[in-house]
Amino acid sequence: MTPESSSSDQPRVGALSHLRVLDMSRVLAGPWCGQILADLGAEVIKIERPRVGDDTRSWGPPYLKDRDGKDTREAAYFLGANRGKKSVTLDISKPEGQAVARKLAARADVLIENYKAGDLTRYNLGYEQLKELNPGLIYCSITGFGQTGPMRQVAGYDFIIQAIGGLMSITGEKDDQPGGGPQKVGVAVADITTGMYSTVAILAAIVNRSLTGQGQHIDMALLDSQVAMIANMNMNYLVGGRAPKRMGNAHANIVPYQVFDASDGQFVVAVGNDGQFGKFCEAAGQTFHQDPRFLRNEDRVRNRDVLVPLLAAALKQRTVAEWIALFEPLGIPVGGINNLAQVFEHPQVQSRGMKIELPHPQAGTVPMVANPIKMSGTPLQYQSAPPLLGQHTHEVLTEAGFSETEIEQLKTSGTI
Repeated sequence: MTPESSSSDQPRVGALSHLRVLDMSRVLAGPWCGQILADLGAEVIKIERPRVGDDTRSWGPPYLKDRDGKDTREAAYFLGANRGKKSVTLDISKPEGQAVARKLAARADVLIENYKAGDLTRYNLGYEQLKELNPGLIYCSITGFGQTGPMRQVAGYDFIIQAIGGLMSITGEKDDQPGGGPQKVGVAVADITTGMYSTVAILAAIVNRSLTGQGQHIDMALLDSQVAMIANMNMNYLVGGRAPKRMGNAHANIVPYQVFDASDGQFVVAVGNDGQFGKFCEAAGQTFHQDPRFLRNEDRVRNRDVLVPLLAAALKQRTVAEWIALFEPLGIPVGGINNLAQVFEHPQVQSRGMKIELPHPQAGTVPMVANPIKMSGTPLQYQSAPPLLGQHTHEVLTEAGFSETEIEQLKTSGTI
């Protein structure tokens, strides 16, 4: 998407262009959900604290540089989760601010918030209070531990959730290996996954509202999402009765499926079935696929401690590029281990348009990662760059019916 085809002045298009979202969340899980909805065409109004804004606006460096090469106050972290939104500054601790928020909520299809459980009720902005104004409102609450249970009031950050939710118990090298021990994932996957699950829930609620006319309250917890996303490892425990342990880059249920050393670096082999294993061995000039100990995947899993050292010795004989060129045409999943510079230089990533540029009032343009969703009938069109703090306050309040006098009064009182 080029800057010329992405402008907040253009009419909104996309599958959700008929929807208005009030995003009262901050940091990552809620904003990620709001950004997905914006990419799909929804009008997303982001409510931020006056003068301060979303916490992540200050989570730098790095900061976006202006046209003169100097740092702005737009942190890369904030830019990554707030594309396509309109920023409105509003102090909801003031009665006047609560009144503005209620008026905006009355016009919204969806509200996203990530305050502690019950906090917005103190400001007359809880679900039960707002549904009286707007029965069709879909109200999505995102917290660390949910709206119920003994930890409902406990603050939950992604790192803590990865620990409590079991992810760190299966992530990292084995305890008896160099560097062994629990590791968090390199990005905030509990936040990201919760944002994605929240998007799914909101879309389901929109469909239900089209049938019933009624909105509903969605209760999303980072811990719930983290537990759910462990997927097959959960089932390994529930079925097998033993808590899985860290295995480094190996797979609990498939062999060979891990990192191997080539003569000049490392690469990943992910052999998913017995047929692939046979091709893999033949291409590598080996006969392991004929050994009774390694015929089937279950045999290889049981005998991984014997097979893996044999494969490791064989794979050290060629370079990464040579192995990829040999295995890839045979349908054997294989890949080099890229850093992010290499990712964005990769021809497949480039051909899929995963890097975009959007016009930005301070920097001229801002580089961003595209949404991976590709739709034939309602393709995504990026409406605008992440907003400056309060950039759209006047515009949004005017559209909501506030007069110039009322807007000036709100400015004077520090409400906006």
